[in-house]
Amino acid sequence: MYKLFITYLFLVTPFLILAQEPTISVASEQQQLSDTIVSELYVLQDTLLSDSTGIDSLGGVKEEKPVIDEPIDYASTDSMIVSLDGQKVYLYNEAKVKYQNIELEAYYIELDLETKEIYAEGVRDSLGEMTQKPIFRQGSEEYESETMRYNFESEKAFITKVVSAQGEGFIHSDRTKKIGEEVFVTKDAKYTTCDADHPHFYLHLTKAKVVSNEKIITGPAYMVLEDFPIYFPILPFGYFPNSPTYSSGILIPKYGEEQNRGFFLRDGGYYWAASDYFDLAVQGDIYSKGSWGTRIKTNYKKRYKFGGNFGFEYAKNKYGEKGLDTYSEATQYKILWSHSQDSKANPNQTFSASVNISSSGYDKQNAYDMNDYLTTTKSSSISYSRKFENTPFNMSMNLRHSQNTKDSTMSLSLPEMTFSMAKVYPFRKKNRSGKIKFYEKFGINYTANFKNSITAKEDEILSSSFATDWKNGLRHNLPISFPSFNLFKYVNFSPGISYNEKWYFKKYNYNYVAGGDFPNNPSSIPDNIQIDTITGLNRVYDYSYSVSASTNIYGMYIPRNPNSKVKGIRHKMTPSVSFSYKPDFGDERFGYWQEVQVDEEGNTSFYDTNLGGIYGGSPGRGESGAISFSVTNNLEMKKLDTRDSTKTDEEQKFRKVKLIDNLSIASSYNLIADSLNLSPFSIRARTTVAGVSINLGTTLDPYMVNENYRRIHKYAWNERSGLGKLGRVTRANLSFGMNFKSKDKKKPGENKEGQDDAPLPDDAMLAIYDNYVDFSMPWDFGFDYSLNYTGPSSAYPDGRVTQTLGLRGNVSITDKWKLSAMTNFDIQEQEFALTSFRLNRDLHCWNMAFNFVPFGYRKSYSFTISASSSMLQDLKIQKQQSHYDNFEF
Repeated sequence: MYKLFITYLFLVTPFLILAQEPTISVASEQQQLSDTIVSELYVLQDTLLSDSTGIDSLGGVKEEKPVIDEPIDYASTDSMIVSLDGQKVYLYNEAKVKYQNIELEAYYIELDLETKEIYAEGVRDSLGEMTQKPIFRQGSEEYESETMRYNFESEKAFITKVVSAQGEGFIHSDRTKKIGEEVFVTKDAKYTTCDADHPHFYLHLTKAKVVSNEKIITGPAYMVLEDFPIYFPILPFGYFPNSPTYSSGILIPKYGEEQNRGFFLRDGGYYWAASDYFDLAVQGDIYSKGSWGTRIKTNYKKRYKFGGNFGFEYAKNKYGEKGLDTYSEATQYKILWSHSQDSKANPNQTFSASVNISSSGYDKQNAYDMNDYLTTTKSSSISYSRKFENTPFNMSMNLRHSQNTKDSTMSLSLPEMTFSMAKVYPFRKKNRSGKIKFYEKFGINYTANFKNSITAKEDEILSSSFATDWKNGLRHNLPISFPSFNLFKYVNFSPGISYNEKWYFKKYNYNYVAGGDFPNNPSSIPDNIQIDTITGLNRVYDYSYSVSASTNIYGMYIPRNPNSKVKGIRHKMTPSVSFSYKPDFGDERFGYWQEVQVDEEGNTSFYDTNLGGIYGGSPGRGESGAISFSVTNNLEMKKLDTRDSTKTDEEQKFRKVKLIDNLSIASSYNLIADSLNLSPFSIRARTTVAGVSINLGTTLDPYMVNENYRRIHKYAWNERSGLGKLGRVTRANLSFGMNFKSKDKKKPGENKEGQDDAPLPDDAMLAIYDNYVDFSMPWDFGFDYSLNYTGPSSAYPDGRVTQTLGLRGNVSITDKWKLSAMTNFDIQEQEFALTSFRLNRDLHCWNMAFNFVPFGYRKSYSFTISASSSMLQDLKIQKQQSHYDNFEF
């Protein structure tokens, strides 16, 4: 009875559907109808399959498991038609079908429950373009085609005109067969990284097998560029890894030629994806004239703990022909290491590293990047710090390195340790009530620093003596902060005492030797003085007293004209005065300075027994009681930003304009010195004019110099005339820079803020505008100028002036063409420094680049056309002249 009822229902239902309008306009009715049909189809399919029986090997009745064991959800916006037998459903316009993890969208879908197949296709519009193409999704995979036929039972499909994304690439195929959940076979397909509907280039695959998210295996393949086939060279087979996760593999080398080193294969090697925690890449270079190099790089990371990378590079370059005088060999190395700790890993201790160390000639002979070539100073630091919780104590340890690759000078600090105590207030009560009393403001802090370092040439460090060449010591610093107070309410006074103590492990003793010759003496020690090193702990301490006072003075100017756009000008002046006293540490009781005979006449000089100490030598000779003074000025203007007659004075917008950011003058006067009491005046100024930051500085010495350019106690005020009375200019500098750029093109009907300020033209006017090209060339240009002056000296009797001008600019000739250039010009020497030009063209899926350095050591050019995708980075055409050919050996 149940089967008869279901059969009758499905015989009547199609006639009821056909009798209705073909388009279902009410969404709720459509959804109700869809749900009813889905339930009926599912019950019918389950009933038919359950009723199908057969005889098993034992003669019993066996029941087949239904192929479609879950409901099929489907819908469309136009119509849904069910066949008379209830085995087929036809969906029109924006049709959708969903079954388990399979989704299908298309204009037309035909569902056949008897054959367990589904068919889908798109529709062509009035222009003949295919629209609403079938889009098939299964899990993370998605494919678009013109037609598709899929079988639920075998999970196989036949697809025409399909485009599928595979990693960074795409596969276009006229006919494709899906033979597994993520496995396809295809014939005469196109593999490309171009995302255009009609790719600009592709590899024509005569036959291929695609395993999604794993690999693509092809038979014979050849390149097609702009629909022009390039049959030679042809690939007999191909393998393209297509994994969404990183994996191990061979790194294909680059090839080329240099005049000095010959033909080369560069950057070839192997990449090992070791684990989720680290990887390793080993690469090498080889040149036909004997040069070679190797590199090891690794990245590592442990989530929530630390991460970093390490690299070691080694190169052996050979120039010239072996056996000739011009033949030379150079061995270089480079070490890079970066390590950082996650801030949440341990809040009380940190470890970090930033290492960049190399031999002096490495970047000059092996660097590919221009910034590496221009860098002449390098530094490294490996740091560990620890904070002792609930205490004011901290500890840190550093290993430091710095070098100058121009003269191969290198400085090492191995190690440098610091122990510090934050400021504590010994007289302050823990459970204080009321205001802080005067004596409770008394504070003290402490810092201890140990350092062991050396500065020498690269090739001398390994052979250096730890006892004589390395410098080491321990420094203690104990500043005592007395409570500050206000005098006359506006003047702030701050007294203080500073105590410093240095522990060295050696000191020097000097002896005069008549006729002696000691050429290794420092430049400040005559050759007839013998220097003996005395080892042992040597304390060197100094202290000083100081008191300082400072205040702020304000001045205001308000224009009398009520209609003036300037509402006021404010002048802020901050004068400060301090007094410090330091005793004469050249006194014999301290033992810091030794009086030594220097000639046969018995003349003597004082020499520092701690000369060249790592924290400096002994405290200076002579008692000092100096008054230091400085004045800092700041000038600001408040002006009307916009004027609107409809707004009241309170509603007007104002903005501050800095006329003088900073203008400061500083000097000091030694009350105790017998001569040259006044120190040079340091003048600094900084301002901004029309968005341009200008920095100026000069040093004025109030005293004259003798014929040997040594200061003498004669004031310039009495010896010179005009502006020269203010003092001798010993140093001066001026620097500023400007940047210009094109204005952003304003769209019709928009103001500067991007808001509508005018009605758009009508449709007729828009049609006329379509016939014109929207021409614009965005550009930017900038320059930096610096001027430095050094006063007369024995090396430069007339003083020395250096001027440099740096220029840089970019212009977008079109949306695809871009030109950039930069240069530096030494005005004094009338010479250009590094100058380069770069021209780029975006070819959609390709890039064209032309780089040109017209002169200098980096003189070179390169012209490259390459695929944009990193997967096909070796697919390129390149012509170049290497700057390494300019190397003089």
